[in-house]
Amino acid sequence: MDEAALHELLSGRQRGLRATLIRTGLHVASWLYSLAMLVRNLAYDFGLLRIHRSSVPVISIGNITTGGTGKTPFAAWLTNWLIAAGRKPGLLSRGYRSLDDKSSTRKTSSDNSLNQGNDEKLVLDRLCPGVPHLQQQDRVESAARAVNEFQCDVLILDDGFQHRRLHRDLDLVLIDALQPWGYEYVLPRGLLREDFRGLRRADLILITRIDQCSPEQRLMLRARLLDIRGSDEHVGVAFKPQKLVDLNWQSWPLDEIAGKKVLGFCGVGNPDSFRRTLSSLDVACDELQFFADHHHYDVQDLTRLANQARESSADVVLTTQKDLVKIASTAWTGPPLFAVEIGVEFVAGLELLEAKLRRVIA
Repeated sequence: MDEAALHELLSGRQRGLRATLIRTGLHVASWLYSLAMLVRNLAYDFGLLRIHRSSVPVISIGNITTGGTGKTPFAAWLTNWLIAAGRKPGLLSRGYRSLDDKSSTRKTSSDNSLNQGNDEKLVLDRLCPGVPHLQQQDRVESAARAVNEFQCDVLILDDGFQHRRLHRDLDLVLIDALQPWGYEYVLPRGLLREDFRGLRRADLILITRIDQCSPEQRLMLRARLLDIRGSDEHVGVAFKPQKLVDLNWQSWPLDEIAGKKVLGFCGVGNPDSFRRTLSSLDVACDELQFFADHHHYDVQDLTRLANQARESSADVVLTTQKDLVKIASTAWTGPPLFAVEIGVEFVAGLELLEAKLRRVIA
């Protein structure tokens, strides 16, 4: 089942006896998953499962739901903020859907290899050149490696909110304003990774894509946070297109595609966010192709997309950076292909975030 069909099912928009039976079965499974997560969290809370401390500060970036909340552009912003503050950060992640299943560290930007880590790592390698990025399941071990082998003095734990084995000094949780509560159910009935009450562990909530929701929706989000956490304190984040990058990772201004006819495609956790990105550009985009999150493009995929672009008379083809890093320049035969590079802009709460960061690295 692709991402769009899954959202239709979980949201309840898909009707009929079959859909109802599937949701009922998923609901039962979600009770078991919720119980397992509750027992696990209590085991950590009461010290039955050990939490390991690193010798340097750890900042976690995580979600309460599955799907895209904008962790990758925010991780890049945070990494570069720490560098500007005079620190030497290291990135730790699991490497889900890695192009190879081995632990790896960053290659130089001149190396155009497509087999080092997963798509998120490859993007962060481009956005944060020279920063060690270790991908392996055991984040306690990779934290020690980052400190001992690369002399990192602060660590960023990517997608770390539910990874409680490694102690964190600052827990940042991102909530997507367009899909904040995962259809109100824990996996697999909904998109919640754990019960809402888990948000009480977070040190700070960041509401992403907050510029794309109405004032009424913002008030509802704040009221829900107040009910869950006893505080509606948050940071408001927007993601804005900054520039284009081509298959050779050369930068181009957005004006380069102004007025052009576009074919778009992506394989990300929140495909609707890419649709909204394209709608904010001065382009005519009548066709969008969605793939599963972390999709690995083969020759057949790229040939079909290139043919579709030509048949639709598209001037250019647009995708995301997470998709572009998995496509070799020699494998693309269609019209000019660009990724839209997204930057982080703070709508509210930047001072609050920076104050917490400064306290951690002091």
